[in-house]
Amino acid sequence: MPQLGETVTEGTIIKWLKNVGDTIVQDEPLFEVSTDKVDSEVPSPAEGVITEILVPEGATVDIGTRLAVIGEAGSAPEPAAAPAPKPEPVAEHAPPSPPAEPETPEAAVEPTPADVVAVAEETPSPRGNGAGGLLSPVVRKLVNEHGLDPSLIRGTGQGGRITRGDVLGYLDAQATAGAGGVAPSLAGGREAPPRPAAAAAPAVASGAGDSRGFPPALPGERDEVVPFSNIRRLTAEHMVRSKATSAHTLVVVEADYEGIDRVRRREKDRFKEQEGVSLTYLPFVARAVVDVLRDYPNLNASVGDGTLIVHRDVHLGIAVDLDRQGLIVPVVRQADGQSLRGLARAIADLAERARSRRLSADDVVGGTFTITNPGPFGTVITAPIINQPQVAILSTDGVKRRPVVVTAGDGTEAIAIHSVGMLAMSFDHRAVDGAYASAFLRDLAHEIETRDWASEL
Repeated sequence: MPQLGETVTEGTIIKWLKNVGDTIVQDEPLFEVSTDKVDSEVPSPAEGVITEILVPEGATVDIGTRLAVIGEAGSAPEPAAAPAPKPEPVAEHAPPSPPAEPETPEAAVEPTPADVVAVAEETPSPRGNGAGGLLSPVVRKLVNEHGLDPSLIRGTGQGGRITRGDVLGYLDAQATAGAGGVAPSLAGGREAPPRPAAAAAPAVASGAGDSRGFPPALPGERDEVVPFSNIRRLTAEHMVRSKATSAHTLVVVEADYEGIDRVRRREKDRFKEQEGVSLTYLPFVARAVVDVLRDYPNLNASVGDGTLIVHRDVHLGIAVDLDRQGLIVPVVRQADGQSLRGLARAIADLAERARSRRLSADDVVGGTFTITNPGPFGTVITAPIINQPQVAILSTDGVKRRPVVVTAGDGTEAIAIHSVGMLAMSFDHRAVDGAYASAFLRDLAHEIETRDWASEL
């Protein structure tokens, strides 16, 4: 599995484009892969004959996992291996499994959302075989994290194998016993030993199921259980990881878009005819952002190991909604060297290719600052989650006609109707303080309000 982005740790095989025995040439598409960043075709690194396919379609594996074997032309395919057991359906109360780092190089396939994996070369559990024989990496991780004896857990998987749901159910039973209830018989008619009080506390404190043994949310009889899609699952994991990593802080200012609006109304038809794309507020904001970042370089940065890595080039991420099925952040390269027209073209091109699933892996890596634009939905203030490993993300919220106080050149004031919107930025308080972030937004609003936008076009 190739590295498909600097923060990508795993990928899901969507489709193999070649079969065992097929001949392939170098750079010919070999398989389709999905990550939390992009869906794309991966070319073959060599030419020859496909002699083995080690990871089935639908499986999620770590970067660097061996997926297939390409032999020299004329070489015979390896004998077909016994088919891997089919994944079992998830118990309704069990949430999709998060990815787990394989603990041995032999584990060729990471856990899928169905909590059951096909393993190329299975490895015995370090705590013994238990009721389910061999343990998958995610189950073994859960067992080790909680110091459990697998032999006490009844496996409901194929051949009595212990699934993730079995472990979570066992932990729930222990929590119930620790709270004064009676733990049911779990394996071989034995009752579960009482769970240590310290470990039981988190299970009582939360209502969401996860790999730490918190009790899962239980659906009602009229509820529908909808498994997370791959992009939804990976996005969720990235968002949770970001909140756990960065000290998120929100700062908001109001910006007067009247100057931009006058130019847009006057030029939008001619711009659409010349450039083939609509003239929205977003490229104006992007143009202002890349200029103001020159004065606030610590927001165009990443947090390292006790350091702040300041990026001298602005590679601007633009969050794109994928028909409300997911979110992706393609990157405008060298955005600080582009004109308003160039940014408008680049943003429109990335958005169109994102929605038609035609982005490459290079299109979604290397961003240094991100803009998300929920404004078309009429939002007022949005607190976005930072796109790791960056330190800030700007939300451009809805622009509406509102009464505002305007000051004439002689200092007199009057009420006027202008186009006004909020600029909301989440920043990592590890990297900068509130005064720095607030000054950036103040200057950004001033740039939006006072720049000669007509000359930009």
